[in-house]
Amino acid sequence: MSEHPIEGLMKTTMESIKEMVDVNTIVGDPVETLDGQVIIPISKVCFGFVSGGGEYSIQNKSKHRLDKDDACNTEKVPFAGGAGAGVTVQPVAFMIVGNGQMKLSPVDQGSAILNSLLDFIPKVTNSMQQKKKKTTNSCEDNIE
Repeated sequence: MSEHPIEGLMKTTMESIKEMVDVNTIVGDPVETLDGQVIIPISKVCFGFVSGGGEYSIQNKSKHRLDKDDACNTEKVPFAGGAGAGVTVQPVAFMIVGNGQMKLSPVDQGSAILNSLLDFIPKVTNSMQQKKKKTTNSCEDNIE
């Protein structure tokens, strides 16, 4: 049995998508900086695919209609079809590896501010504890 034209459209479109989207699209190629750190881009990939088609008869529909059960039916009707795809690649983060550390730096500004705040909280807590110890020690010295 011969391949239906819509199958060819779908096959060609899917092969093109396969060529465009691979693992290296999501986790990009590493880039080494002058100080020895390695930066690896991480992206979000979204894609959509659509195809469709129809067969049209030239004259009376009942006369030219193809019957799947009729193996002797060699009459062809015109076919019209189309297929398409859309792909978006959006960077979401950069993984920075070097100096014995690994850090994930998100591209989203809101997340970056939150991460900076979370990194800052322990520093503030330690600073407050050290000041409290100094104050407690100076009070004890004044009592003696």
